[in-house]
Amino acid sequence: MKREFVQFRCSVYEKKLLKVKAKKSGLSISEYCRRAAFDDRIIERLSEDQIEAYKLLVKYQNNFKRIGNMFRKRNPKLADEVTQLAKEIREHLLSFKV
Repeated sequence: MKREFVQFRCSVYEKKLLKVKAKKSGLSISEYCRRAAFDDRIIERLSEDQIEAYKLLVKYQNNFKRIGNMFRKRNPKLADEVTQLAKEIREHLLSFKV
């Protein structure tokens, strides 16, 4: 239970910036400041557009994997290129998590 009260002074610009950053991470200003002070992870939430892009990349990656598997015996060079493309998409998907 948090019962103690702490205040600090900042400029109007700093307060607005704190509000914006806290909103992007889905936290209150006090929770955002608390996490920043204790060097906890502050994760920015994804916007609706970013979520749609993520879903689209997942779909493309799965489709390219399937295409690579389909052409593995007929055209191994094409299958390798398509598999490499799927791996690159996977790397971009993993960068969303960071």
